[in-house]
Amino acid sequence: MLTYEEALKAILDNCQPLSSENIQLSQSLRRVLAAPLKATFDLPQFNNSAVDGFGVLVEDLIGASQENPVGLTLVGEIAAGGSWQTMDAQATSSLGTSSQDTSSQATSSLGTGPLGIRGSNNSLQLNPGQCVRILTGAPVPGTVEAVVMKEVCQQQAGQANKILVGAAARIGENIRLQGEEIEEGATVLQAGTLVTPPVLGVIASLGITDLLVYRSPRVAVIATGDELIEPGQPLAEGQIYNSNSFALVAALNALGVHNVQRFHTRDNREETTKILSEALEFADIVISAGGVSVGEYDIVKDVFEELGVETIFWRIAIKPGKPVYFGKRIVTSNRTNTSNRTNASTESGSTSTKLVFGLPGNPVSALVTFNIFVKPAIARLQGRKLNKRKFQAKVARNLKKKAGRLDFVRGNLSVDKNAEENKSTSESKPQRGGQANNLVAMPTGGQESHMLTGLAKADCLMHFAQDLEFLPEGDYLTVELLNWFE
Repeated sequence: MLTYEEALKAILDNCQPLSSENIQLSQSLRRVLAAPLKATFDLPQFNNSAVDGFGVLVEDLIGASQENPVGLTLVGEIAAGGSWQTMDAQATSSLGTSSQDTSSQATSSLGTGPLGIRGSNNSLQLNPGQCVRILTGAPVPGTVEAVVMKEVCQQQAGQANKILVGAAARIGENIRLQGEEIEEGATVLQAGTLVTPPVLGVIASLGITDLLVYRSPRVAVIATGDELIEPGQPLAEGQIYNSNSFALVAALNALGVHNVQRFHTRDNREETTKILSEALEFADIVISAGGVSVGEYDIVKDVFEELGVETIFWRIAIKPGKPVYFGKRIVTSNRTNTSNRTNASTESGSTSTKLVFGLPGNPVSALVTFNIFVKPAIARLQGRKLNKRKFQAKVARNLKKKAGRLDFVRGNLSVDKNAEENKSTSESKPQRGGQANNLVAMPTGGQESHMLTGLAKADCLMHFAQDLEFLPEGDYLTVELLNWFE
């Protein structure tokens, strides 16, 4: 039998990213970029204010403090979007009436109409002793050296155009500089990037509405067995509800895979052949649950082979999930594809590979093997790398098993509250496979492969090494975080 590592390598060696397609930005969540994205302009596009406050010249505020504020003449206001008002335009609103000389000075400095600032290219000349009100996100004129927060400023009593500033300032304070985050022409996101909410926000901030992404795989999920009936129907003696196909479809949906068809076949060759043939016709990935062991009615593997699936491996030295089957079917296309993908016209005779996973029928075995084998294959087809989060942790109680199989023990990860007190002892004690830390892994209750509640409560898989029979409490082992959504 193959080891876990050998089986995973065999799967990934047979996976290639699917073709690409153009989609709208609004449809891109959880999709994977098929091409890098470059900025067509600087971000920010212009110097802008990080706060609501007043644009000033730094030299005017030398020595300013709350006890010794400096008075500056307010000449206008710049709002987000680049619009601005001179003091005379504001006189009848929030600031009251300004003096005649200040109004004329402001008008000559600011002019009229939209400011239209990009970087330092603007018409406002801020003179010594003057300030301009600037709102968050508003363009900052090139002659403004800093923006002081309005919290350290106040209007001088009886003088609407006089602002008392109670703090000194430094050059560039509270000013977001043009291009400080992204420069025009820079590659912002690489191919293979998963579109998460913040990634989608970055793309929108670049003004991009159409994206080239890898096609999401079509997946068929097949539950096998005469004993299965759909939830909601009354159970007859010997029957059980079909939980596997619902759980596996949910696991696919959690990964952003929604083009899924669900099948059920009974334990006879004719029906199994029909259902598996339909699944292979539809899907890029076929996942069956049950029928791949060595029982009299376990015919799925044989039927797949009769339908032209090449067996890559069958059975792995793991628990749960020993009878996992993996194969592939090479399909030659004899028609022209005129979809909206990058290779918009696929010539006759091109080939594609369909992946086939035969998972065990026990519900824990099906979901664990989905997590450790099918999920990495989906990530590869989607064009991204799956980064499994693994740590070393102390086992909270003794573990026992027969040597010869890697046991994926379902567990819960926590922090040892006494770790600091025992730090010197734990650091001097040798551990298997890693450095001492304060993580503790406790197996959940219900470790049998039919007991789904144990997996439902788990947040990690504990790797109980293949060659071990016993691992004492306090020894270290590798734990892999369980996250069904990544």
